[in-house]
Amino acid sequence: QVQLVESGGGLVQPGESLRLSCAASGRVFSINAMYWYRRAPGGQRELVANIISGGNTNYADSVKGRFIISRDNARNTTSLEMNSLKPEDTAVYYCNVVARTDSMSPFRSYWGQGTQVTVSS
Repeated sequence: QVQLVESGGGLVQPGESLRLSCAASGRVFSINAMYWYRRAPGGQRELVANIISGGNTNYADSVKGRFIISRDNARNTTSLEMNSLKPEDTAVYYCNVVARTDSMSPFRSYWGQGTQVTVSS
């Protein structure tokens, strides 16, 4: 199995920055895509950003130009640099990876436990 541990959430004021990290451990043979999602209070889960194995990235329109997703393939980690944070960015942020545990197994989706980000003055 693959375990994901997120870190870096917290309370910040509007305009400030935060960096979220997610580390995959366990039987990680290879990781295809890595994603960050968020769920605001009373809202639906929203894709924030993703990065595939080749390094191509994709962002939600609401965070383009402010957030940067990256990955370290050697360490099986992904990070989300969040700048110019707004109150509407307040949400629980979840890391999601598509990975497989050996060369013969199919790719599966794994989720972290989530980390709270609150943007408030």
